[in-house]
Amino acid sequence: MSHRNFQRVIKSRAPRPGARNNARVPPRWRNELERILISDEQIARRIRAMSRDIARDYASRELVVVSLLNGTVMFLADLIRNLSLPLRLDFIGVSSYGAGTESGELVFTKELRLSVRGRDVLLVDDILDTGKTLYRVLGKLRALKPRRIKTCVLLNKAARRIEAVEADYVGFEIPDLFVVGYGLDFAERYRNLPFVGVLHPHVYRQASQRIAPARRRKTCARGCD
Repeated sequence: MSHRNFQRVIKSRAPRPGARNNARVPPRWRNELERILISDEQIARRIRAMSRDIARDYASRELVVVSLLNGTVMFLADLIRNLSLPLRLDFIGVSSYGAGTESGELVFTKELRLSVRGRDVLLVDDILDTGKTLYRVLGKLRALKPRRIKTCVLLNKAARRIEAVEADYVGFEIPDLFVVGYGLDFAERYRNLPFVGVLHPHVYRQASQRIAPARRRKTCARGCD
């Protein structure tokens, strides 16, 4: 099976979260979250299935799992607990989001500690949207001469894709919604939610309005009328 066809098979198994999800947002979060998009039960079932696929594809080989900090922490923990194969674990630190809603300049905050030369690498991220982060990280990893790299993401938001990047293992295909929870944050909040929820627009709009005046003041400090 070709690599392109393999991707189609894996992605075809990725369930799309739909209206049948009747889980209710806990009262504490109802002013900030519109609804639960993917429940913790759905996440757990899907991760078990993904782990079986990965374990089958890497049978009798040692795997180096490279995870992107910080949003992958919950997904990564559940994923590797279900992987019944020998593996090594390392992290790359990447920062591309501030307190606003738009991606900023990508900065590497942590480098790999392990050597991946000649090894099978599974790159794990929480969400694939524009593809900018994964594109840069894949380029960095390929320069280290691994035997093979495959990518695994919890969420795929194809509507926002800019770079020509696809994941080999996809948990859920999602529409263009602002999602938080299960490791995903907004301004470093909501990572601890056990589900993936949709953020109310007023939450990130208010944050953007607070950031905009500060940006204007910074620009004027450099010289303006």
